[in-house]
Amino acid sequence: MARKILTPWKTLTPRKTLIPGALLGATALVLAGCASTPTDATDDGAVQVVASTSVYGDIVRAIAGDAVGVTSIISSTSQDPHSYEASASDQLTVSRADLIIENGGGYDVFIDGLIDASGSTAHVITAAEYSHDWPDNEGHDHAEGDDQGDDHADDTATEDAAADDHDHAGHDHIEGFNEHVWYDPHTVEHVAEAIAEELTELVPGEKATFDSGLADFVAGIGDLETSLADVAAAHEGDKIFVTEPVPLYLTAAAGLENVTPEAFSEAVEEGQDVPPATLLEATRLLDAGDVRAVIVNAQTGGAETTQVIQTAEAAGIPVVEFSEILPDGQSYLTWMAQNIDDLEAALAS
Repeated sequence: MARKILTPWKTLTPRKTLIPGALLGATALVLAGCASTPTDATDDGAVQVVASTSVYGDIVRAIAGDAVGVTSIISSTSQDPHSYEASASDQLTVSRADLIIENGGGYDVFIDGLIDASGSTAHVITAAEYSHDWPDNEGHDHAEGDDQGDDHADDTATEDAAADDHDHAGHDHIEGFNEHVWYDPHTVEHVAEAIAEELTELVPGEKATFDSGLADFVAGIGDLETSLADVAAAHEGDKIFVTEPVPLYLTAAAGLENVTPEAFSEAVEEGQDVPPATLLEATRLLDAGDVRAVIVNAQTGGAETTQVIQTAEAAGIPVVEFSEILPDGQSYLTWMAQNIDDLEAALAS
């Protein structure tokens, strides 16, 4: 299978740092000059689910089908959730939501601002809180023999705490926590279970639909985990270099070793210059010949990322693109399967 190669001349959007306090406010929203166009907004009386990005919007659709309306605030790979500027249209969308799905962990804080500005009292599912890496999270284990995870006392406690703590304290970036949790199929399975449970509360008459959709989705997650185990069996311990920590949950599940200098990926993610000594260290790593693949963020980059790409290509190291937003024409499951296939092809080359 052909893998996607990012060429050095491809235009990348520099990562912007979100400026607290400048994001929202009712006046700023009303005066916003460029309103976004959220996807699939409906006004037909159906239960409305609002997702911060199309990643989570697609998961809702996989579970619910047409039983609820789904709106994704960000649905284009040209938009960066870290620096997204919400609009008056977004605030209106959130104000009408019956259920809100956000990533959390400091990734999509624009949603928290929209919730506060709109006065929404909708239940909020925060995906990051279902990660085993989330601070103080000791729950989220599946009950033995329970394929759909109906018996999640710890999960329910986490959801209740999130609902009670409606000011979203703790949703700022957490030092040392990788907020890109949608690249962790195990976490996404828990999020899907929480979505199905909440949808059943909102639309009890569609329980059979939600149960069926969840079962199919969880089966798809199982297929992803099987594929990752296959990669791990063939490539356990292979070294990779990532310009940003976006795919690290997936690569860890594939048994790969990330050798990127931490200062490099942190600087790129924060939109800062990579220290010269760190850039030199990265170049030496790539020249040494031990790195099997370089993974870059298809949506963001800069001069240092371009230099890494050029160095990798000169050394014959495959360069693979991973994105943060669901590509057009893909579902969450097909997107993750393609990412795993691209990664395996790079490692096998």
